[in-house]
Amino acid sequence: MAIADRYKTLAMATIMFNLGFVIWFSFAPFTGGIADEFGLSVADLGLVASAAIIAVPLGRIIIGPLSDKFGADVTASATMLLVGTFAIISAFAQTYEIFMASRIVASLAGITFVIGIQHVSEWFKEENLGTAEGIYAGIGNAGAGLGAYLTLPRIFGEGYADPLFGSGFLAVSSNWRAAFFYTGVLAVIVGIAYYLFTEPSKNQAKRDATKSGVSWNQWKFIVTRYGAVVLSAAYIMTFGLEVAMNGWLGTYYREAFGQGDIVIAATFAATFSVAAGLLRPVGGYVSDLVYKKEMNILPYFEGEYRNQWTFATLVFVMLTMFGMTVAGLTGNIYIAVVAGFLVGMGCAFAEGPIFAQVPAMFPDNSGTVAGIVGGIGVSGGVFYPIVFSHELLPNLHVGYAIVGASMIPIIALSAWVFQSHISEIANESGWIVSDSLMGGTKGTPSDD
Repeated sequence: MAIADRYKTLAMATIMFNLGFVIWFSFAPFTGGIADEFGLSVADLGLVASAAIIAVPLGRIIIGPLSDKFGADVTASATMLLVGTFAIISAFAQTYEIFMASRIVASLAGITFVIGIQHVSEWFKEENLGTAEGIYAGIGNAGAGLGAYLTLPRIFGEGYADPLFGSGFLAVSSNWRAAFFYTGVLAVIVGIAYYLFTEPSKNQAKRDATKSGVSWNQWKFIVTRYGAVVLSAAYIMTFGLEVAMNGWLGTYYREAFGQGDIVIAATFAATFSVAAGLLRPVGGYVSDLVYKKEMNILPYFEGEYRNQWTFATLVFVMLTMFGMTVAGLTGNIYIAVVAGFLVGMGCAFAEGPIFAQVPAMFPDNSGTVAGIVGGIGVSGGVFYPIVFSHELLPNLHVGYAIVGASMIPIIALSAWVFQSHISEIANESGWIVSDSLMGGTKGTPSDD
């Protein structure tokens, strides 16, 4: 029964997260129609993409310890009900101000990631965490590409008509409003089902250990550990980048290359999202493989097997960002799409091992640490689109190289922390806050 419950939990968490990402990025394929209706410029659309992220960093930081304390079944249900309600409200918005305010609240769909990470870690052993979290996060992340970019424009295309919208009711554009409305309804349904059909942990002992690990002193201690800092920074340049690209690429392919067809532009953008999502289990699986087989692929970090794979993927992400600029400057949209795919692949390969290390390093504080890493990490999604679309840039291609250059300090920090003599104390030693506030947390998650 425990095994069946384990995979039921994984399935429910994945469904929740996938739909969360569909809702989070449901605006991206429809930016053209939204811009026309509200009179927005390209720079304004960059702000829209940023606004869709702005509530998520703090939301993730808060929801992490709440999931540890109250259980993922409660926090997942409450989040999906809130998100669904405001997605529905945004569908009926008649002013730009109401639209933006409701979409900011609906964007809290992005915090579902932290809830699911915590929930999955409550049910799976350390040696399988990379694969389990990779499956969860990979399929969930694919909600942006397969759901928002590929599915929604095909269901709710420019010719779509709906009885709730258009001449029969609101006399406004139907397609993007209908997309927001129906995905909001699905979120409400999933929120109710999550509470009814899941349990917070595999046993009461694990539940009690996780619940007891929530306090202000512990939070301050954890957030300043070397491990939490480097994983957060690495997540800025991977998942933060992924979020930014998910919200921006549809606009980029339309404005930089003149691709006006909403379905084609969304399809091109989806190649990034699909790579970043569906390949994430590969990154998690490889991190599990090198961990189990004790494979040294980078001798500089000898013995730190997951760290070696993580570092290699971070370097790859940085290099592909410079590649995005080079590809864009060729003027060939197909080369740019391939470059975007490679960026997405790099993000996927890095994100899996990053979040395999979160519960492995902090087994009794996985929700709190996932919130910290996920919250800080997603902040990249706030400022990267502003760089991509800034009016001072000579063109829409140069921003990628600027972002790539900004990743170099993170690479340097990773190179320091991932050394074996630092990594082995990375959950105990850190900056600012004294070690006396909390004992070490490194160890193996409690099991059946």
